[in-house]
Amino acid sequence: MALQLFEVNLKARDDSALGRFWAAALGWSLSSEEPGATSVKPMGSAWPDPAAVRIDVIAVPDPETVKGRAHIELATTSAAHHAELVARLKELGATPADAVRGDLPRTVLADPEGNVFCVLEPRETYRDTGPIAAVVVDCADPRAMARFWGEAMNWTLHEVTDDHALLRSAKGVGPYLEFLRTPHLTDMHHRAHLDLAPYPFDGQHQAAEVARLEALGATPADAGRGDFPWKVLADPEGNEFCVLGPA
Repeated sequence: MALQLFEVNLKARDDSALGRFWAAALGWSLSSEEPGATSVKPMGSAWPDPAAVRIDVIAVPDPETVKGRAHIELATTSAAHHAELVARLKELGATPADAVRGDLPRTVLADPEGNVFCVLEPRETYRDTGPIAAVVVDCADPRAMARFWGEAMNWTLHEVTDDHALLRSAKGVGPYLEFLRTPHLTDMHHRAHLDLAPYPFDGQHQAAEVARLEALGATPADAGRGDFPWKVLADPEGNEFCVLGPA
């Protein structure tokens, strides 16, 4: 079985506070099994449900305060829902953020720790994704990224142009993974990244998947975080991600 998107990993000074924000924003449950790590996931979700992509907030001493390469986009079902959600997110502590890609049908916000995210106006494409419509990654070559990530996770390619690529789980559930051609990537930092998990969830399958990803073009990345059970890699454009393993 190919790797599965398990969670979006966010860095924060205060993981508990940011976890509470995202749990309230999404209407999801909140848990913390160890100091410095807070998990936000859909109510009643169970691994390996591909629709149950969660958010994992990790405390670090000094997270970057600049825009990162990856961000979350939230879905809405109507104009009224969009307005209500934006207003509620602001009450929870979100602030307006500068949109950088022109006049698009969405509202750009930043969470209380400065992570930029978007609230989309209603779109038919995202009507059945749940609250998270897409995880968006800035890149130089969407076609090449779609090839790598499609093979990495066995996801289905729905759209691809020189400027944009859109993939989703082959089961047709959960959020999309989107790649957008973006200039000046060297000015951006890895404040958010993707965590992937093999199934069955054990060390043997983790090692096999890491080897397969490296054959596809991934490279080892220096985590600088000591001896942990996950393996940190970078995709062909240098976007860091982790392959999780048993603790």
